[in-house]
Amino acid sequence: MARPVVGIIGNQHLINDQYPAHAGGAMNSEAVASVAECMPLLIPADPRFVSVEELLETCDGFLLTGGRPNVHPNEYGEDETEAHGAFDRARDAIALPLVRACVERGQPFLGICRGFQEVNVAMGGSLYPEIRDLPGRMNHRMPPDGTLEEKFALRHTVEFSEGGVFHRLMGASQVMTNTLHGQGICRAGARIVIDGYAADGTPEAIYVKDAPGFTLSVQWHPEWDAPNDPVSRPLFTAFGDAVRAWVQGRAQRGAEVLKSA
Repeated sequence: MARPVVGIIGNQHLINDQYPAHAGGAMNSEAVASVAECMPLLIPADPRFVSVEELLETCDGFLLTGGRPNVHPNEYGEDETEAHGAFDRARDAIALPLVRACVERGQPFLGICRGFQEVNVAMGGSLYPEIRDLPGRMNHRMPPDGTLEEKFALRHTVEFSEGGVFHRLMGASQVMTNTLHGQGICRAGARIVIDGYAADGTPEAIYVKDAPGFTLSVQWHPEWDAPNDPVSRPLFTAFGDAVRAWVQGRAQRGAEVLKSA
């Protein structure tokens, strides 16, 4: 039996600073395949090549990945500054309307880091260009040196709302996570529920209120060591379950249409 398809939203990338490519971290594919138990499909997030409508029909769920480029501040009504960093406008053009369409349809997605920020912006929220410049905030960026294990090491706690979605999913009100981001939520978008915070007050876990489908998103990187990490595994497992439920629901709706024809 074919596995459900999870579209992994990729990033524009230059190989050797010269050759244009669409890139996606192998750990994203591994988490989708081995923990969510779905088939990973890397999406070239560029409206020249794909449309939101095609993606909705081709994929059963979506993983909105992290990436160095940031959401362009024009998307939330602000001017570009040097502090906002690099951008991927082609990804903005696909990911933001895709989020809104998935929320409306109930089609599942899981947002990670930039994906977390995309969900907030898609729902009308805004972002701080640099979290570490805010009074009382820690540096959430990736450590500049060290091995991958050191860069993705657990660095701070995230406190979930008592009895909230993430608390129930994790079976704990507080967990340890990695942290590899510069930007973060400033103004929460319409229907965005912030369900988890770092100790310095930075939003770390969100979902869309009253959405008919799975909309969980996190600011950290759960794809790292997802098969073994006690925080990552339940998140990807729940996402995979939601994707399978979407497929089953679509099959049931199709059967109902045939019966009534």
